[in-house]
Amino acid sequence: MPTKVDKKILDEIALSPDEYDLIERRLGREPTPVELGIFGAMWSEHCGYKHSKPLLRLFPTTGERVLISLGEENAGVVDIGDGQAVVMKIESHNHPSAIEPFQGAATGVGGIIRDIFTMGARPIALLNSLRFGPLDDSRNRFLFNGVVAGIAAYGNCMGLPTVAGEVYFDPTYTQNPLVNAMCVGLAQAGSLIRARAAGAGNSLLLVGADTGRDGIHGATFASVELDDASEERRPAVQVGNPFMEKLLMEACLELLHTDYVVGMQDLGAAGLTSSIVECADKGGSGVEIDVLKVSRRERGMTPYEIMLSESQERMLVIVKQGYEDKVKAVFDRWDLHSDVIGHVTDDGMVRVREGDKVVANLPAELLTSPPTYTREVIKPAWLSKLQTFSFRRLPDIQAEPKHGAKESWGLSQSDSIKSERSANQILLRLLASPTIASKEYVYRQYDHQVLTNTVVAPGADAAVLRIKGTRKAIALTTDCNGRFCYLEPQAGGAIAVAEAARNLVCVGAKPLAVTDCLNFGNPEKPDIYYQLDQVVRGMAEACRTLDTPVISGNVSLYNETNGEAVHPTPVVGMVGLIDDLDRICRPAFQQEGDFVLMLGGAPSRGADDAALAGSEYASLVHDKLAGRPQIDLDLESRLQSCCLQAIHQRLIKSAHDCAEGGLAVALAESCIAGHIGFKDWSLAWDGRNDAALFGEAQSRIIVSLAPGMVSKMIDLARAARVPVTKLGTVGGDRLVIEGHIDLSVRELEQVWRSALESAVQAS
Repeated sequence: MPTKVDKKILDEIALSPDEYDLIERRLGREPTPVELGIFGAMWSEHCGYKHSKPLLRLFPTTGERVLISLGEENAGVVDIGDGQAVVMKIESHNHPSAIEPFQGAATGVGGIIRDIFTMGARPIALLNSLRFGPLDDSRNRFLFNGVVAGIAAYGNCMGLPTVAGEVYFDPTYTQNPLVNAMCVGLAQAGSLIRARAAGAGNSLLLVGADTGRDGIHGATFASVELDDASEERRPAVQVGNPFMEKLLMEACLELLHTDYVVGMQDLGAAGLTSSIVECADKGGSGVEIDVLKVSRRERGMTPYEIMLSESQERMLVIVKQGYEDKVKAVFDRWDLHSDVIGHVTDDGMVRVREGDKVVANLPAELLTSPPTYTREVIKPAWLSKLQTFSFRRLPDIQAEPKHGAKESWGLSQSDSIKSERSANQILLRLLASPTIASKEYVYRQYDHQVLTNTVVAPGADAAVLRIKGTRKAIALTTDCNGRFCYLEPQAGGAIAVAEAARNLVCVGAKPLAVTDCLNFGNPEKPDIYYQLDQVVRGMAEACRTLDTPVISGNVSLYNETNGEAVHPTPVVGMVGLIDDLDRICRPAFQQEGDFVLMLGGAPSRGADDAALAGSEYASLVHDKLAGRPQIDLDLESRLQSCCLQAIHQRLIKSAHDCAEGGLAVALAESCIAGHIGFKDWSLAWDGRNDAALFGEAQSRIIVSLAPGMVSKMIDLARAARVPVTKLGTVGGDRLVIEGHIDLSVRELEQVWRSALESAVQAS
């Protein structure tokens, strides 16, 4: 081993020369080759959180219902009463999916499932949050189809429903898709198990798939930028086997009903290395393993390869001494191979042997204490220029003559939406945008009814799952708008949290807790570090205001291809609680003559620029990404509380978040969902027509209610200091906003429902 390792080796394991020097100083010697590989994995950004750990401390992480929180275990846990707990986490598999979309996405799902059942919780639902470049590019279509197929294949084979998610399309994600997978499990609060190696002499048992060379350097691969040579990293993409994972899940859950085991940890990023190191560190112990006892499916594997392999469907079980045969018998019944590969020690060391030869001997505490970096936070000059852009420089939309809108049914889509200044045609264009259009093409590939818990299926503001044996239900969602975070990172981070919570409130759930996945570019660049810092601060403020602590999550940095970063995309997964299944609300308008109100901020001239900033309308019609999004978190909190009270008091029949595409799209979606029309009361607003119809101002919920409930709803809103705007009535078969929009619900639905599939199938 040379005194100084050459740059090629350091690049391969994603360590800097300064970090290598630090390793030598802390060890007091040169690391062995196996030790250097272990350091590379454990000190990678993916495992070590070198740039994000100081910022993550800003998040609120405790609360009345929080049982296990951020950083304590594989996943976070919240109490939902009656001795039951929800276990949840979201993680990224971005880089692998950019290289091999099917397996990259599939193994991302497999990994997040293991994070849940390793804690003794039975997985009950999957969610995802996906980002791709525009579908007119063949590579983007390939990535999109591969990722969706991989998610579907793994979840469906596991017999787990995929119940909610989101899909965005934007040029920034070309070549670097974001694939974030979330899993939710249910457990008895008193029967959770920890990922800890404790009790000197207890055995380390490796169970599941044999170890191969797939996934080697996967953690370090996720900690570097992509480039034109990234295809060479294909061997770093793991290959999954959901049928084995199903057996592994059932066997592990059976084991947890015994008293044979002390702890359990899945083998995810960095494989055997991270599992034994983290278990030793959390247990305040040491571990010793012999790689010759690890079953392999390939000949000639070195200790280095065995320690860094990320072969899927493997678990590490810490077994009480003397119970090894009983544990192996459980796995044998499930047709799973298992090996005792080592034992727990009391010296705090991670010792790796190859028979009699020691190939690594490192303090566990040193491996879990990488250097952290806090950089100067400097707002980039280019951002100030974008934020001061005034949309007054762009033409407003044209008003249509009253009662003069032309029916476009029967025309081709290109003919139907060719007029860019007509509100009618702009609405159709927005509904045809893949980001806004129905995602049925995606979620019909997922089994979302298996396990028979799904009450509100994909397509609503949030999914709802019953908790069998009770009147309770949980609501689940993922959310984030990367454009908002790009234009105003602090507000964008807050908006991601607020909109996720708003989605839960719209189905009648009280938001409980957050799991997040922070997707950013290279944090070593000042502009990206500024985004990361400001987004986290905005999220933290929103979490405190809305009382939704962060209990788990993942950080995915270096999402760049050839130096071009994705938009900062802090995906928020959130769970909410519904006390009574009879109090579930949906977005669909329901009955002729019902009144429609908007709770929250009303259109006004002073808010035009903020409403249009980062909007789908500005991007689609004007090809403009500019402005400064805003959110009033105090208003957001009052709005959500008001809407939830209205649902609990049965004042309203439907509720729908006003988000991408603005008011007009929200009304169209509620009409489509209810197969019924809407007519306004000749609305007038003080400001631009496009901002009022298609702006994406925050803190707005569209509700419908019986005429007799309107006064009660207004009184409730006034008491909460929430603005109320009377919009119109439900009825007929057309969406009519006098002087601007007059379209049949049938046409709206056809455009909205067919657009994504048409874009995917384009040659």
